[in-house]
Amino acid sequence: MNILEKQKRIRKLLDDNNAILLAHYYQPGEIQDIADILGDSLALSMEAAETTADVIVFAGVRFMAESASILSPKKTVLLPRLDAGCPLADTITVEELKQAKADHPGARVVAYVNSSAEIKAHSDICCTSANAVRIVESTDADTVLMVPDGNLARYTTQFTKKKVIPWKGFCYVHNNLEPEEVRKAQAAHPGAPVAVHPECRPEVIAMADFVGSTGGILKFARETDAQAVIIGTERGIMHQLKKESPGKTFIPASDHLICRDMKRMTIDDILSALLEMKHVVRVSEEIGEPARRTLGRMLKASK
Repeated sequence: MNILEKQKRIRKLLDDNNAILLAHYYQPGEIQDIADILGDSLALSMEAAETTADVIVFAGVRFMAESASILSPKKTVLLPRLDAGCPLADTITVEELKQAKADHPGARVVAYVNSSAEIKAHSDICCTSANAVRIVESTDADTVLMVPDGNLARYTTQFTKKKVIPWKGFCYVHNNLEPEEVRKAQAAHPGAPVAVHPECRPEVIAMADFVGSTGGILKFARETDAQAVIIGTERGIMHQLKKESPGKTFIPASDHLICRDMKRMTIDDILSALLEMKHVVRVSEEIGEPARRTLGRMLKASK
């Protein structure tokens, strides 16, 4: 079968099994094109909580599928590639979080959704890059421990009077974007605004004309009058940028903005998962119940 035939087969299997395909913007384009819901972490979390489908197929990485299982424990959640992880999520363990909480008594723990189910279960509330400031402001403490992305935490401190304590973790894709690469792109495309993700390092964020989640960057690109935009996030977003704004030019701020884990998944993996109903992700209720409260507080605060 060619790609088009595989895409049609997947759509048929989704319909036959009352299944829904959720895909992140960083996924390969041929997967994005057949998703029921295409979005950033916040949009996908909300859909996972509200869908009436019996089966959720997650084209993303493990923490996303875990979140879907936490929010919809009675549904079958499939992750077509079990080896699609998140190095950022791996930068903190439960033991380290417990020690950090002991070191900062009274602080509220805000866990980025890019974290394991266990970390969510030991946190007070979750956030995404789209709602981090709102979530921090919603907490009932003057001190907040943000885990695991230190760059997102440092960015958030600019918009709150609360004391925000950043964890030492980072997303290697965004953190590896260097100011010199941004300057090179600006020199090659004078006048083009720079839009970057808040997971980027502070010195890159300081150079940006817009800072936001993947969904936010797409909105900025649609609405700006600029005909060329320099993009500082994972290159998978380029597929949707070109579809939504075909008359504009989008320039990657770097050639290495590629998440290896997001790119593991293929059309064949999704087809196999649906044919065999395999790679079920299920979070135990011992972890799922407290993690569900943590995610639920985020969803409530995001409405």
